[in-house]
Amino acid sequence: MSELSTVAEQERQEQSAPDGRRAGFVLGLDVGSSVIRCHVYDRAARICGSSAQKVESLYPQTGWVEIDPDVLWLQFVAVIKESVKAAGIEMNQIVGLGISTQRGTFLTWDKKTGKHFHNFISWQDLRAVELVKSWNSSLLMKLIHSSCRVLHFFTRSKRFLAASLFTFTTQHVSLRLAWILQNLTEVQKAIQEENCCFGTVDTWLLHKLTKGSEFATDFSNASTTGLFDPYEMCWSKLITSLLSIPLSLLPPVRDTSHNYGSVDEEIFGVPIPIVALVADQQSAMFGECCFQTGDVKLTMGSGTFLDINTGNNPHQSVGGFYPLIGWKIGQEVVCLAEGNAGDTGTAIQWAQKLGLFTDAAETEKMARSLEDSEVYFVPSFSGLQAPLNDPCACASFMGLKPSTTKYHLVRAILESIAFRNKQLYEVMQKEIHIPITKIRADGGVCKNSFVMQMTSDLINETIDRPVHVDMSCIGAASLAGLAVGFWTDKEELKKLRQSDIVFTPQKKCQEYEMSMGNWVKAVKRSMNWYNKT
Repeated sequence: MSELSTVAEQERQEQSAPDGRRAGFVLGLDVGSSVIRCHVYDRAARICGSSAQKVESLYPQTGWVEIDPDVLWLQFVAVIKESVKAAGIEMNQIVGLGISTQRGTFLTWDKKTGKHFHNFISWQDLRAVELVKSWNSSLLMKLIHSSCRVLHFFTRSKRFLAASLFTFTTQHVSLRLAWILQNLTEVQKAIQEENCCFGTVDTWLLHKLTKGSEFATDFSNASTTGLFDPYEMCWSKLITSLLSIPLSLLPPVRDTSHNYGSVDEEIFGVPIPIVALVADQQSAMFGECCFQTGDVKLTMGSGTFLDINTGNNPHQSVGGFYPLIGWKIGQEVVCLAEGNAGDTGTAIQWAQKLGLFTDAAETEKMARSLEDSEVYFVPSFSGLQAPLNDPCACASFMGLKPSTTKYHLVRAILESIAFRNKQLYEVMQKEIHIPITKIRADGGVCKNSFVMQMTSDLINETIDRPVHVDMSCIGAASLAGLAVGFWTDKEELKKLRQSDIVFTPQKKCQEYEMSMGNWVKAVKRSMNWYNKT
């Protein structure tokens, strides 16, 4: 604590220094699916104070996943106050606030009163499964795909190629929002009266922080909704009209590093500048300093997200790597291609709730105590994403024997994470023809060296793990710091990033062929489960 106090005192002294750029601190927040976290950073990107609270998901029906907006708001305010207090500083020393948020989780609310019409609908929510299947198999979608293939043949436009490959998923906001519009009469009435607002978590928090005076999102968040055209850099008139979603619901889209206004003075006693809104995976990419085309980030949090920097060009693969906007800062637009697996940390948390272990840190030792898991786990509580794209797959253990122990089950869960990483990496290599420059990992699960080493072996690549794995927080803080001149440029940020361990391949990937082959077999048998009668 004394060290933190010393750091804070140094910064207080710098307040009076002629170089105002050196004064103060920046806040980086990450509102994730399982944890909401805030760090206070100084100019050396050191964490001076922190706070975190667990995000509680609600499960009102099978497949439905929600978050209470009022509870989330109280937690958001609390972690800011607690982290600033832990740093031993005052609120007026905060020069900028950057907010990173889980993506695809959304809300609708009353424009006049600010009252929300329902809970946050999580990106993990499966209530729109039937709607997704119906749309993807519809005659209209087939017509759009074939028309765009023809247009691509004649024009060679990447935009038409992307449209010819486009399919809806449950993780996109698009059809979950369409479900809300179709099923909630209160929302329908508000739309008719032009009194309805839509927003992802960032937009709702901005609305609350500014007491309703600001309504906006950024390009990174907008691009993950399935309602945004990354080629035209605006909300897609085609998709919104197809789904009967009024454009008037959607917030204006701003730069990622941008002056979004100030926090209302009543909340923290001072008007703190809100200078960055960013989606969590894009924020982690920025925090990892993956600024160069070909840089790759592997985030293992609640889910796994594999992203590659594709420069200023949106790129979509046939196998399910979606084109996203990484960030937009002034004239600079950086695009990513992303594939993901829905259940990583959630599978570990589930195993902990079952009593297989008391602390996630134990799992690495448990896994290493065995030569082989002997059983196979399919991590599919919320379906299987790229390259399988089956929302009806079920989570399962296969190959159970009387001799199977909890150690085998734990190792099987960790192995399944590495196998999914391998699957995603193979799709990226095969379909996105950009030379890979470096691979950096982050997220809570990357603390597990068993998973990290096995992933390095399977993909036969070096993977760099940072000292602090909360990259979404530092990414949001970095974007905020650049906006207010707290940090000069991205070169300065690169120098501040610290590596912890660099994992290099220790085994040949061929040594895993049999076990991965059996795991793939288990995955196939888990697919299309919820369609069976």
